[in-house]
Amino acid sequence: MKRLLLLLTMAVICLSLFSNVAEAKRFGGGNSFGKQRTLPAKQAQAAPRPAPAAAPAPGGNRWLGPLAGLAIGAGLASMFMGGGMGGMMGPLLMALLAAGLVMFLLARFRKPQPSTMQYAGAGLPVQDSPVYAGGAGSAAPQGAANIPPDFPVESFLRNGKMSFIRLQAANDRRDLDDVREYTTPEMFAEISMQMQERGDTPQKTDVVALNAELLEVAVEGNFSIASVRFTGQLRENNGAPENVDEVWNVQKDLRDDKSVWLLAGIQQVTLQ
Repeated sequence: MKRLLLLLTMAVICLSLFSNVAEAKRFGGGNSFGKQRTLPAKQAQAAPRPAPAAAPAPGGNRWLGPLAGLAIGAGLASMFMGGGMGGMMGPLLMALLAAGLVMFLLARFRKPQPSTMQYAGAGLPVQDSPVYAGGAGSAAPQGAANIPPDFPVESFLRNGKMSFIRLQAANDRRDLDDVREYTTPEMFAEISMQMQERGDTPQKTDVVALNAELLEVAVEGNFSIASVRFTGQLRENNGAPENVDEVWNVQKDLRDDKSVWLLAGIQQVTLQ
């Protein structure tokens, strides 16, 4: 009976701690869904790597919590059990603590992080219309393929970065009203489903570095569609920074003069 109680206690601790690691994810979950497009050849080019800098502060590894929980569970079990299996808890506890130390050291020295925030528009409100508003800004470079020469690339990308950051924050706080304002009905339904599957698991996403590149602007039927590639680094739940490389496809209804650009799909970039 004591052995069964021990196993049940450790199983509950493991499931409760590891569920936070598995379910908490940034906006879109790092998956491809919604409107997908065949992108220009430049999509296959490797994204520039952020400059290396100091390692993240102690406590950033997401596995330290589960390992610490296992160690605590082992310690509690040893308190309630006498001889027999209780005598095995000392070595098990030491092994778990040693594993936690190894994971911490690997996380500290493996992944560098940029020293400063690299995105435009930090601290400023999203201007004009939701997602990628038009307005003043430099036009597309002369001779740029797949982009109209009079397209306001600079302001478009600036607003795109702010929208990227804002949607990460909306996802963290489960703000469906904000998500609805920036996405098509199909995308809103998918993001809503992801939030429901996440449940009450807390999520915190910090944008460490962010770059944006306009790949293409095209007209398909009644819609103008633009593809923006976002690269950089995100930190989830105070963990180590992780690279992000994905294309957001946004669309605008040409039949409505008051329509705005809305997020219609996300594509993860996979290099060949």
